[in-house]
Amino acid sequence: MAVTREKAVELLAPAGSFESMKAAVAAGADAVYMGGSRFGARAYADNPDKDKLLEAIDYVHLHGCRLYMTVNTLFKEKELQELHDYLLPYYEQGVDGVIVQDLGAFMKIREWFPGLPIHASTQMTVTGVYGAKVLKNLGAQRVVTARELSLEEIQEIHRQVPIEIESFVHGALCYCYSGQCLMSSLIGGRSGNRGRCAQPCRLPYEIKKNTSYLLNLKDLCTLDLIPDIIEAGVYSMKIEGRMKSPRYTAGVVSIYRKYVDMYKSLGREGFRVDPEDKKLLLDLFDRGGFSKGYYEDHNGRHMVALKEKPAFREGNQNLFDRLDRDYVNAVVQEMVIGSVFLEEGRPSGLSLSLENPGLEPVAVTVTGQMPQRAQNQPVTEEKVAKQIGKTGGTPFLFSRLDVRITGRVFLPVQALNELRRAGLEALEKEILKPYRRDRAAKALPDSRKIRLSEAGGQRPEVRQTESDGQQWSPAFRLSFEEPSQLAAVLSWPELGEYAAQTKGKALAPVIDEIAMDSTGFPAGQWQEWVRQVHDKGISCLLILPHIFRTEAMEYLGTNLKQLKLAGFDGIIVRAMEETEWLKETGITCPMIFDDTMYTWNGGAAFAMKAMGAKRITLPLELTNKELMEISRTDPPSDLVVYGRLPMMVSAQCIKKTTSGCDKRREAINMKDRTGKLLPVKNHCRFCYNTIYNPSPLLLFDCKNEISALKPDGLRMKFTIETEEETIRILKAFLEEGKKKEVLPVLLKDFTRGHFRRGVE
Repeated sequence: MAVTREKAVELLAPAGSFESMKAAVAAGADAVYMGGSRFGARAYADNPDKDKLLEAIDYVHLHGCRLYMTVNTLFKEKELQELHDYLLPYYEQGVDGVIVQDLGAFMKIREWFPGLPIHASTQMTVTGVYGAKVLKNLGAQRVVTARELSLEEIQEIHRQVPIEIESFVHGALCYCYSGQCLMSSLIGGRSGNRGRCAQPCRLPYEIKKNTSYLLNLKDLCTLDLIPDIIEAGVYSMKIEGRMKSPRYTAGVVSIYRKYVDMYKSLGREGFRVDPEDKKLLLDLFDRGGFSKGYYEDHNGRHMVALKEKPAFREGNQNLFDRLDRDYVNAVVQEMVIGSVFLEEGRPSGLSLSLENPGLEPVAVTVTGQMPQRAQNQPVTEEKVAKQIGKTGGTPFLFSRLDVRITGRVFLPVQALNELRRAGLEALEKEILKPYRRDRAAKALPDSRKIRLSEAGGQRPEVRQTESDGQQWSPAFRLSFEEPSQLAAVLSWPELGEYAAQTKGKALAPVIDEIAMDSTGFPAGQWQEWVRQVHDKGISCLLILPHIFRTEAMEYLGTNLKQLKLAGFDGIIVRAMEETEWLKETGITCPMIFDDTMYTWNGGAAFAMKAMGAKRITLPLELTNKELMEISRTDPPSDLVVYGRLPMMVSAQCIKKTTSGCDKRREAINMKDRTGKLLPVKNHCRFCYNTIYNPSPLLLFDCKNEISALKPDGLRMKFTIETEEETIRILKAFLEEGKKKEVLPVLLKDFTRGHFRRGVE
């Protein structure tokens, strides 16, 4: 039942409840996306239980629509083992696809449920051709693009990758790239990667004594852009709003249905948007006006509401009443043609066929009781038609019902009712029959047995470290965003004591890698920095940007020769796109996957290895006990023990919003309601912002827990530190074994992140 790129554009509606699903179908949606009781990125929606979701799958199919199920959270190891039994009944019922973020879950679903379409969630931060290629090769049928993409970037994906494209056309916009936000998680333990975002971006923040809702983006509205979006290659036009009411769903779907159909029938030349329809959309939900999002602009102040959503305003009751009448409370029925046959000596018969051209041709015939010769009044055609035509609350309504009676016969009303019921049940069963699937797997496979024959992968086993059974001695790995930080470390007289050539010293801390961030280190200086690091006996790596879009491809493409000649010992990748770009450009440096390449379970770890990871970085939202499940699998892992963690990575620019763009990279402070200062950097080279946690992560007093994990290396990330702070912090870490409690004194304000508290 899979859809194809050649079919007409799909209008995809949110369904946070069973009622919203019905309203969406009534209003003209081609498909809905809906979560079950677990693993959906809207944990606080009115998600249906198992029986209701199974009923929803049948409901949409009876009315010629599709239902995609959201399983778009990151999976802990135990949860991944439970996924098979959770999905199996929906797979058998005929769910049309699953929307997935976690790569471990992605590969499991491919193995367990062959033929089930997988859609790569917007939480995967797909920003271009290279990410789409990776996911296509892994088996995705569709990618849900990052909301920040331009029409040109979407069109390029369509040109180069044979994969369905789904893009948001209406609803709320996150300030952060979806999948790259830890703000809610670090502030209150409610992770956006687990569907529990507390929406801190909707709160006020202060820059230079000017308080405003700097992160509160206006909602997206693209009615005017519908021809451009479709012509760019978007197959599925997605409406946001699983947390909103059935009335909202019905209203937005009905208006977008109107204009999608207008474009399909009249083309670009006949396409005109009535301003009144935009006003109706604002009557449904208004956060401070609409914007066209990122389709035409990379970022801008005009996208930001800069004020709080009004607490109350008078509603458009006439609109609400109409939506309730026409869609929310409507009974949707498919038109059926019927024929009744009554003849003495032969079983009564009812033939039914669907009239709806949007559905597959379906016809059934059922038989019932034998009519008898009428002793008094014979049954009439009018009486039979009246009784058979009582379809009530069923999914069907007769558009035509022919009755043919041969001879003077009689059939009780009860028999006619039974004939009608049998016919409608048979028709419903026949419509749903093509969607049903046989049981895909009778037993739950081993949780780490994933078939990746295309990638030549093998099953990951528990990795035996050299230190098993011995006292553990970690290597230290340092990363720097600013050249001044690295210069200070390289000129530090004591660096030689900890450089890689001292590895033979028993239990001595070893600095074996230094990585420099491409956002701060210009390409023209790469080769010289590598030489200086190598002179200290230490490996040197390059960190690619958090976001790999047009700006990154142009900059790195222009400096490809510099990259190949610099002599880097490895590349730290932060985005899926970068793995494919490195392969296609012929760069064969070992790839180390950063913590933004989420590896929450053994299945994901194996997928990362198949994608080329030499090492992974342990995720930032798991506890030390949860990390035990993946820290000693293959590939080896690093643990971040110090650094200001990125809370948000955004295409928007705080500096541009508040004072204008001068294309000068710098760090500024943004104050929250509690008075804490959140450092913000604008990375102009690649045109994105990073908002950092106000308190740096500090784990080195968690020695026992870290020792139990036995990661290959401990990583320290330097972001906004001065030269002096960099040396003081690094020295304190390296000498922690000699002088107890050095760091807690040095850093009076710090956090252990989720190392002990975790997320739900």
